Amino acid sequence: MDNPFQQITDAFHPDYRVNLSIQGLDGSIMLTLSNETGVVAKRLISAAQRNDPKRLQRLIESVQFGIAIEEGHSAIKILAAMTDGDLKRLAPPLPARNNLLINRPTFGAGI
Repeated sequence: MDNPFQQITDAFHPDYRVNLSIQGLDGSIMLTLSNETGVVAKRLISAAQRNDPKRLQRLIESVQFGIAIEEGHSAIKILAAMTDGDLKRLAPPLPARNNLLINRPTFGAGI
């Protein structure tokens, strides 16, 4: 694929709204991914990353990895999915894992 902007958009759309904005005279751009709940990820992409297909692909995978971790997926399962080339096929994380700290009793200690 010759167009890095299209490659970025294709990697995240339709799961996220993709916004690419120019950040500086050096050619860097800001990638902002959002959904109905708000901003999911932001990443500054240098001109060198954008213009090198291998670096751009690694950046895309890094963003996908970060989002999956934030959603509660297992790092091992994410890496396996990335190795297979299909990160989008991850099952949704278990809801109980996301609520581990919410239902935890509070503990107070004093000196």
